[in-house]
Amino acid sequence: MSTHFPNDNGRVADAPSGNFVYRVLPRWAWPYAQLARWDRPIGWQLLMWPCFWSTVLAANAAAPSQPVLGQFVWHLVLFFVGSVAMRGAGCTYNDIVDEQIDMAVARTRSRPLPSGRVSRLQAKIFLVLQALVGLLVLLSFNLFTIVLGVLSLAIVAIYPFAKRFTDWPQFFLGLAFSWGGLVGWSAVFGSLSFSAVLVYAAAVAWTIGYDTIYAHQDKEDDELIGVRSTARLFGDNTKVWLTGFFAATLALLGLAYLAVGVGFTAWLGLVAAAVLFGWQLLVLDIHDARQCLALFKLNSVVGAVIFAGLAVALPFAG
Repeated sequence: MSTHFPNDNGRVADAPSGNFVYRVLPRWAWPYAQLARWDRPIGWQLLMWPCFWSTVLAANAAAPSQPVLGQFVWHLVLFFVGSVAMRGAGCTYNDIVDEQIDMAVARTRSRPLPSGRVSRLQAKIFLVLQALVGLLVLLSFNLFTIVLGVLSLAIVAIYPFAKRFTDWPQFFLGLAFSWGGLVGWSAVFGSLSFSAVLVYAAAVAWTIGYDTIYAHQDKEDDELIGVRSTARLFGDNTKVWLTGFFAATLALLGLAYLAVGVGFTAWLGLVAAAVLFGWQLLVLDIHDARQCLALFKLNSVVGAVIFAGLAVALPFAG
């Protein structure tokens, strides 16, 4: 196993150096934690929230006609574990595909593969191990959900290449990252509904919005090496586009709420999300990379308040 660290502290440039990973894990494990982005939890959080939204919305639809509390909590645990595992696997796969691109971008060249701290073989083995954890989680659900989960792999496989052939790689990320909007519902009912599709579409719009903000960090490097993104496509019109995507997120979730008939606090959560979206649009400076990263991370709070509103509104039975 490689012990070569090209930088002094074994960290990567785009992650907090004080993260628990560096306090808890042995130094040899750091590159693997970095491949999985355990030192950047925002990714698995953003992957998890559509799962949680869909799960709690389905629980609202199911209650109070059946006891759902135990199932609800168990599904949240499974989606948490699955989100951490599959986000890690996806990032590892992305780094394997993008090794040469990462070497050309200042923010990413210190990552484990381009810096030489892990080999491609080691990364592939780690990818398989994480995917196996995700598979075990998926097998805990009903057959319909298992099939639905497997179907998502096609989109996951395409996403790392999207930046090479379209100006809309954020759309492909949205298709992959929002899949939980479908799976959370199907895990409860063993089928899909229009409400689940609305949650999925809302999460896709949300993902395009927040990942466009994230992509503004790299737009200069991306332009030099020919990587495409909505940040480059929208340019100075980014706020106009983000207004549309964030408004679509709220509208689609609102339609899903109406279809299910959720309680008052769910709507309060949606109002809180609208305020957070408005704040991002008000202060966003696409030329300030640090601020773009901070606003990107704020979207985990958006996901949390939407979930909290739905969870408080849930009329548990049994």
